Amino acid sequence: MGKITLKPIDQQVAVIFGASSGIGRATALAMAQKGAEVVVAARNEDGLQSLVHEIRVAGGEASYVVADAAQFEQIENVARFAVEKYGRIDTWIHTAAAGMYATFEQTTPDEWKRIIDVTLTGAAWGAMVALPHLKKSGGALIQVSSVEAIVGIPYHAAYSAAKHGMKSYLDVLRIELDHEDVPVSVSNIMPSGINTPFFNNARTKLGVKPQALPPIYQPEIVASAIVAAASKPIPEIIVGGAGWFFAVSKRFSPHLADLYLRLTSFWMQKTPEPKSADAPTNLFESVTKDSRVRGDFPTARGTSLVTWLETHPSFRTALGYGVLLGVLGLMVRAQAEEQGSRGAEE
Repeated sequence: MGKITLKPIDQQVAVIFGASSGIGRATALAMAQKGAEVVVAARNEDGLQSLVHEIRVAGGEASYVVADAAQFEQIENVARFAVEKYGRIDTWIHTAAAGMYATFEQTTPDEWKRIIDVTLTGAAWGAMVALPHLKKSGGALIQVSSVEAIVGIPYHAAYSAAKHGMKSYLDVLRIELDHEDVPVSVSNIMPSGINTPFFNNARTKLGVKPQALPPIYQPEIVASAIVAAASKPIPEIIVGGAGWFFAVSKRFSPHLADLYLRLTSFWMQKTPEPKSADAPTNLFESVTKDSRVRGDFPTARGTSLVTWLETHPSFRTALGYGVLLGVLGLMVRAQAEEQGSRGAEE
């Protein structure tokens, strides 16, 4: 992917799917602020209208299309609109997802299918629609999965399965495009728990409003990672130190990761706020009108050193070499001191 050159953000036409709130909305605002022409899509028309108005008032250019990620024809319509309106598509960003908090046994076949349809199949269909356009002059396909692409979290069986699936097909697609020398970068953004309205809109069978496993991060950190992937090819970005911890522990000590989840995840994902399983949610229809970027967790972290390093690979490499040279220097010094000590004894 290093040979792929992406256009500067202020020369891009970007499609952001799932943009009415949360990460998608933050990303649309960030891309527009940097000068991109953006097409935003989601089911919530009120949220899209307010987003386009906010961008235009700030001097940016944006248009919207109402679309459901689980409907292939509607995804095609978004791409068609973008090309007719702005002439091309340079970057396709998918953030749409559906989630629910319930045990696997509490999940019905219809709920499972809907979560997979929106989160996994919808993302894959978005890639299918976007690729012919991105191939014309090169570009970026950026999709937001989750750290749950690596570590499954209790109460999220369908969601975790969908995110695992996203990572798999994105890995395959990246290798296939590279093999064919196609100038399209493929980026998988994997956030930790993020402070968005997702937890207000998700169906829950826990009896209370859910929350992400702490520490929780602000959505603007994810948006900055997406903008970085739209600026230069970066295959994967884990957003948040907590996600990095989960990924590393699952890779090197899966039993420790499972133990941590058994001890913490069942109670730490519950807030004190009661919420019925019958409360309105966005699982099947867009019924809630919460179009904020941020959710209800004011203590969420606004920075992440891990994410900054992930989005600055050259600095990360230099830092790694610096640490290595420092360690080697200490080893050489220790050896020299040991030899000097032996010489003095002799």
